[in-house]
Amino acid sequence: MIDLLGVMKQKVVIGLSGGVDSSVAAWVLKEQGYEVIGLFMRNWHDTTGTLSGDCPWYDDQVFAELVAKRLDIPFHYVDLSEQYRQRVVDYMFSEYEKGRTPNPDVLCNREIKFDVFMEEAFRLGADFVATGHYCRKEEVVVDGKTYYRLLAGVDGNKDQSYFLCQLSQEQLSKALFPIGDIVKPEVRRIALEQKLATAKRKDSQGICFVGKVDLPVFLQQKLASRKGKVVLIPRDWEGYSRQVDVDDLAERAKPYIYTESDGRVVGEHGGAQFYTIGQRKGLNIGGFPEPLFIIATDVENNVIYVGQGDSHPGLYRSVLHVAAEEVHWVRPDRALAVGESCPFSLRIRYRQPLQTGRLEMREEGAYLLFDEPQRGAAAGQFASWYDGDEVIGSGVIFK
Repeated sequence: MIDLLGVMKQKVVIGLSGGVDSSVAAWVLKEQGYEVIGLFMRNWHDTTGTLSGDCPWYDDQVFAELVAKRLDIPFHYVDLSEQYRQRVVDYMFSEYEKGRTPNPDVLCNREIKFDVFMEEAFRLGADFVATGHYCRKEEVVVDGKTYYRLLAGVDGNKDQSYFLCQLSQEQLSKALFPIGDIVKPEVRRIALEQKLATAKRKDSQGICFVGKVDLPVFLQQKLASRKGKVVLIPRDWEGYSRQVDVDDLAERAKPYIYTESDGRVVGEHGGAQFYTIGQRKGLNIGGFPEPLFIIATDVENNVIYVGQGDSHPGLYRSVLHVAAEEVHWVRPDRALAVGESCPFSLRIRYRQPLQTGRLEMREEGAYLLFDEPQRGAAAGQFASWYDGDEVIGSGVIFK
C-alpha cells in the first residue's frame, strides 16, 4: 500500500487473539502509519480437561474479527493446531511424564508465534510480525554489527519479557511489540476510547491457547493415573545439613534425593507425574499444623515427597544448572566463554521479581548462583538472566 505522499507503507501482520492487548497493539500500529493485517490463529481443538467457560476459541475469533472491522483492517484465519500439538503439547506430556515441569507459554512463543505463525505472516507479505506482549525491542550496534535487545515492558506488573526469553536475533529482527511502553490501565482506556469490542474482556489465563485446565485431567489424555505414596520429610532431615565444597557447583546444583525411609507415609496420590515442586493444592491431605508442600517427585517409583510449611528447607535451592546444549543467548555477543562468570539478575518464573546472583559457565553448561535461596525451582522450568531490564539469555533447568 502507498500512502498519500507516494511512500510505500511497511506491512505488519499482527496476531489478533481476541484480547484487549493485541487489539490496542493493532490500533497503535495503524496510528504509527503501518499497513496492518490481522491474523487469528487457532491452535487447539480438544476441550478435555479445560475448565468450563475458559478460553472458548470461537468467541476469541469473533472478538478478533470485530476489532479488525472496527479498525478497518483485513482479517485472516489460520489453523496451526497440528504444529502446536507437535511442538508444544507433546513436549508438555513428555516432560511431565519424566517428572519435569515445562513452561508451554515460553515454547509457544518460540515455536509457534515467532516461527510457524511468522511464516504464515510472511506469506501475507509481512515486513514485520507484531504481538500484544508487554515488552520492548531496541537496536544496538556492537563492533559494526546490529543486535536486537529484548527489554522488559514499562508496566512492571505486566512485563512479559520472560515468556520471550527463548527468541533468537532472527526472530527479534522481524518482531514488533507496540504496547511495550504502555501500562495496562492505559491500554484499557485506549480500547474504550476507540470503542474496541475487547475493551472489557477479561485477560486469558492458563496454558497458551488451551486455557485454564484441570492439569491432572488434561494430562490423563496420555499419562495414566497410578496410585502412590505421599511421604512427609522432616525439617531436620540430615541431608539438609550436609556440607558441600563451595567450588563444586555440580554437587551444589543437584536436587535433594529422598527415599521412603527418610520420612513417613501420610497419604496417597494419583500419579507423581501430575504434581510439581512447590505445589500446595491438589494433595487433599489435612490434619497438620501447617500446609503440606511438594518438595520432590519420584516418577520412577511413583512417590511424592512433601514438607510442612512454606519455609521447609526442601523447598529451597541456591544453585541451578542449565545443560550446555540448553543455554540460549538472546544477545549472542554477550555470551560467556567457559570459565567466565558474570553478575546477572535472575528469574525462574513469570512475574517473579528479579533475583540477584551470577552466572558461571562450565564445560557442562551454565550454573546460576542465587544470593538468596529460591523457592520451588523445578527441572524443566526456564531460567532467564537479565542485565538491568534486558533479557540476555535463558535455558531449561536441568534437574
